[in-house]
Amino acid sequence: MDMHRLEALNDYSWRIPRQGAMRVPAVIFASGALIEAMDDKVCEQASRVAALPGIVEAVYVMPDAHWGYGFPIGGVAAFDAEAGGVVSAGGVGFDISCGVRMLHTGLVADDILGVQPALADALFRDIPAGVGSHGVLRLGAKAMEAMLRGGARWAVEQGFGTPEDLPFIEEHGCLDGADPAAVSVQAKRRQRDEMGTLGSGNHYLEVQRVVQIFDNDLAQAFGVHLGDIKLSIHCGSRGLGHQIGTEFLRRMAVAAADFGIHLADRELACAPIAADLGQEYLGAMRAAGNCALANRQIITSLARETFARVLPKARLSLLFDVSHNTCKRETHSVDGRPRQLYVHRKGATRAFGPGHPSLPPVYRAAGQPVMIGGTMGTASYLLAGTVMGMARAFGSACHGAGRAMSRRQAARLWSGERLRDELAARGVLIRSPSWRGVAEEAPAAYKDVDAVAEAAERAGLAQRVARLQPMVCIKG
Repeated sequence: MDMHRLEALNDYSWRIPRQGAMRVPAVIFASGALIEAMDDKVCEQASRVAALPGIVEAVYVMPDAHWGYGFPIGGVAAFDAEAGGVVSAGGVGFDISCGVRMLHTGLVADDILGVQPALADALFRDIPAGVGSHGVLRLGAKAMEAMLRGGARWAVEQGFGTPEDLPFIEEHGCLDGADPAAVSVQAKRRQRDEMGTLGSGNHYLEVQRVVQIFDNDLAQAFGVHLGDIKLSIHCGSRGLGHQIGTEFLRRMAVAAADFGIHLADRELACAPIAADLGQEYLGAMRAAGNCALANRQIITSLARETFARVLPKARLSLLFDVSHNTCKRETHSVDGRPRQLYVHRKGATRAFGPGHPSLPPVYRAAGQPVMIGGTMGTASYLLAGTVMGMARAFGSACHGAGRAMSRRQAARLWSGERLRDELAARGVLIRSPSWRGVAEEAPAAYKDVDAVAEAAERAGLAQRVARLQPMVCIKG
């Protein structure tokens, strides 16, 4: 990225000043090295988002950012409905409510080493992954509607997990305001056989070892210790979410002129929050969010069954589950007064600070757990939301390492089978139905996750708690 386009606020905050049609500035949180490595389209996309009606304060861009569809991935923008604010399907993304769930296992690394290949094979067999994979359920019309309304709560009622899981899921496992009637027949048809599946692309289920603790007090609050084994699940709303995003982007683009909205980029298609189209999208998006929460809940139940067979002493309990492709109605302080805003986070994680009433009581003094997914060959991070982050970016942080090159470019440079063998030699076992998919997700195709996590902390967005390295990775 051309650094001359930016004003340095400090070593980890950079401003794109208001210019042209921008209603607010944009702020990028990153180190100088991460900024230089970003493509210029991140700056262009953030500037265009800043021109949308009803936007509040600034567009915020996370350290893992790269260009996406309309909004940059790693983009955060909040809109006020009372000021003509909009909701944008491109500001949420196609994989609605994709997110990360982390679980305790009660195990340490020595417990895994003797059965690592058997565990990898069993998880690969039991957790459906890949394009077109089918799950353990086939949902009829009534069950589909109940799932879209109930989310993880519905999944628990069906026997996938226990009520004790729900307090450790955002919104207690169910997004209010979901409207299954706003979800098309085609979207429901695509999801009918996909519940309890990882999907493809960058989605994964990973057995991880805690290799470094940054803050002992926060680690203690989250129940994390050096050498612990954790399980992370990264997936979303599958075909249903993608279909909703596709359909509403098209409808919003067609309707923009009727709302008097000028789109500098068709990919920024949006509708006023107060309009029927805006409300319909929010209802469908929340239904897709419940689909994602139910999906991760079912996968958790399947993983528990696998661990019970291979490692009977394992006890899988939730640490936390939070999504990173959402639009949430939240109350934030702006210019010293509380305002109800619709916060778009695209490839950005909610990261509420200590004291927030939505957090489980056990975490309220520490702040929200924030999971940053790395790559199958490097590391992932656990962080905690901060008071400063609430003020700096509407309680948001980065969601992963962030791509450094396209999937197509990565597939040209690497062989999936060779990556599998190289990682196995380092003690990381990869299982996948697609070796091309593994090549597309090569560790070197991503930014340096250590630098991304450090930048998030230095920018005040979230505080590092622990670094985790993979031992087993099931890739979609």
